[in-house]
Amino acid sequence: MFAILINWIVSAMVIFSIAYVLPGVSVIGFTSAIVLALVLGIINAILKPVLLILTLPINLLTLGLFTLILNALLILIAASFVPGVRVDGFLWALIFGIILSIANMAIQNFLPK
Repeated sequence: MFAILINWIVSAMVIFSIAYVLPGVSVIGFTSAIVLALVLGIINAILKPVLLILTLPINLLTLGLFTLILNALLILIAASFVPGVRVDGFLWALIFGIILSIANMAIQNFLPK
């Protein structure tokens, strides 16, 4: 339970940091970043596996690159639900998703299991 809480707070800090750097993504306050991390976690746990199965043929044809597009769409969906979060378009969501994935992967190596 403690590891999940740490992971959630670290993801929120990464989201807040990326939004500070990217001009097409804005997060008003750390509370919005925490809520966005929670919403993205729920969407990635529930909706993403279903969408990955439904889009399996196109994912196989693109050798998995369609997953990046799916991540960007899920980020746009999550940003539409969270007040205080704005993503200017699909390209910014795609860049945000790529940076978020890389940063979370790098940080997870340093967190306790």
